[in-house]
Amino acid sequence: MSGTEPAPAFELPNVGPGPDPCSLATLARNESFVVLLFHHDDACHDCRAQAKKAGDRYAALRARDAVAVSVLPIGREGAEWWQEQFDLPHPLLVDPEGTAGADYDQPVRLPMFAELPIFGRLPAVAIVDTRGAEPEIVWTYRGKSTWDHPSMTTVLEGLDSVRE
Repeated sequence: MSGTEPAPAFELPNVGPGPDPCSLATLARNESFVVLLFHHDDACHDCRAQAKKAGDRYAALRARDAVAVSVLPIGREGAEWWQEQFDLPHPLLVDPEGTAGADYDQPVRLPMFAELPIFGRLPAVAIVDTRGAEPEIVWTYRGKSTWDHPSMTTVLEGLDSVRE
């Protein structure tokens, strides 16, 4: 999806590189674009692969004045394990209540079971343009299943389509 809508503010603990806590306002001071990767859980192979691929494409994102930000709906300890295992070069935010995911309309398969990985949140990506007075969501991808993650090529193409 492309189009624009106001980007909700957030401030979450960060166990990866960058400020801790990490907020959209802080990222907006240094980045033109923030690529939010909303993972549905820490045990998901596809979520892990997506975070690692975002790390692998770090230079391509930086060349576009963008930064990837992984958002996990788990506690700090689980996210710290991810960072130790994968050594991500981008922020890895902790969102155990799923508030940022909800604010960015991360899909939920069965809302009554939102906290359960197999039934709950689905993957999503939101590209936020921070160049204007107020950050705007300019591109999104919302997964239809737990394994429906966009490739980083798709994300970079989405980013290129909104950079002007």
